[in-house]
Amino acid sequence: MKTYGQYCPIARASEVLAQRWTPIIIRGLLAGPTKYSQLADNAPGLSRTLLTTRLRELERVGVVETGPGLNGKGKHYRLTPAGEDLGGVLHALGSWGERWLDVSPRQADPGYVLNSWCKTYLATDQLPSERVVVRFVFSDQPIGVNPLWFVFDGADSEVCRKPPGFEEDLVVEAESVALAEWHLGRVEWNDAVRQERIRVSGPRRIARALPTWNRRSMWVDADHPISRTG
Repeated sequence: MKTYGQYCPIARASEVLAQRWTPIIIRGLLAGPTKYSQLADNAPGLSRTLLTTRLRELERVGVVETGPGLNGKGKHYRLTPAGEDLGGVLHALGSWGERWLDVSPRQADPGYVLNSWCKTYLATDQLPSERVVVRFVFSDQPIGVNPLWFVFDGADSEVCRKPPGFEEDLVVEAESVALAEWHLGRVEWNDAVRQERIRVSGPRRIARALPTWNRRSMWVDADHPISRTG
């Protein structure tokens, strides 16, 4: 871990927190004890080698520790009290980012949005009793990203990059930015549909219910960016 050679608390804290991928790793750990594989899944694009390096650095400075899983099986990573104290720092960072920075297609990885929906923001109490399969297609993303399938099935819900083997109930064609902005609370689903940024094909009853299955991002109530055109 490189040093700025300065006693200033901002400089010392930046040596830990301002390294590439470190805030993303800590973000994944804020939810509680986490497996290595879960940390990797939460950070698409992060190599396993760099993830291992960053975790060792965070352990060395007392931000992360390892221990047995909740059921006593396997190795889990968890935040120390010093690491948990970073929750407020990351929330402030996210609030600033949501207020002042726009979302571009290169930042709107639909796989991450859908996985976040599935693993963190799925409104399981709103799901129908029957399984629902939705195919998502994103016209502004490379072929390798398309399509994605979201299987809504209670505790067994998952996002798949290959056909899940079940009949599709809905097809959603969307701009990746529109989906991300809806998840963030910047736009409403019905408005995006009227603007044809999101198009849904399939039974009307299921199509109307689909957006209610997302509790939306923690940033829904954040101040949205001030227009830069005024």
